[in-house]
Amino acid sequence: MTEIIIARRFCGPPNSGNGGYVCGRLARNIPGAAEITLRAPPPLDTPLDAVAAEDGAWELRDGAKVIATGRAASVELAQLETASLQEARAAELLMLFEPREHPLPNCFVCGPARAQGDGLRIFTGPLKRRAQNAVLAATWTPDPNLAAEDGLVAPEFLWSALDCPTGFACNCNLQSGSYDKTPLLLGRMSARVEARPRPGAPCIITAWPTGRDGRKRTADAALYDEAGTLLALARTTWIAVERDVLLGRAS
Repeated sequence: MTEIIIARRFCGPPNSGNGGYVCGRLARNIPGAAEITLRAPPPLDTPLDAVAAEDGAWELRDGAKVIATGRAASVELAQLETASLQEARAAELLMLFEPREHPLPNCFVCGPARAQGDGLRIFTGPLKRRAQNAVLAATWTPDPNLAAEDGLVAPEFLWSALDCPTGFACNCNLQSGSYDKTPLLLGRMSARVEARPRPGAPCIITAWPTGRDGRKRTADAALYDEAGTLLALARTTWIAVERDVLLGRAS
């Protein structure tokens, strides 16, 4: 059993952890690719227990309450979308929310209210070369404070960087290329890290929707270095919720 504390810096909604970051923290206990299912909002600044189960799975617990479960998984995507650094920078200029309209302005990953070096400030927008604008892209240059002891970016921040772009992608309509602003919460994330970049190295993120089933929406994402080498990929499931649930004002 190991203790995990989700510091307030790593929030998604105001009073709970960013889903990708929390998934990445629990996934540190699982060799190779992993699938993490979030079962309750991860509380901030609270000692949580990462506990190994008998079947090789892991649980993140707040006392007796299970916050998340994780297991080893094979993570293969049906397709991979790519973009150049120039294309991704152009996509950012078309980001899907004006800063004043952002649903979670203080989100660690995508919040525009976070200062440079504090939040990741990943702002996705549609790739112009895609006729239906169903593929999103963004750039990310990891800050030095995201480095692990080996000098490379810690793996949980790669999970984080792939999180919010897929949430925005889930709101893209594959048929029409239109975009809606349905509040979503991450329900499950599977990711495979191929290589970890060094801080200061520009990265490219692409994300695209893969389906809808009732309240469930799915999307995939990939992370590349400036040369186009694949660093990580992810498969996600998001759940449509009421805005009050997103903001932690209802259960």
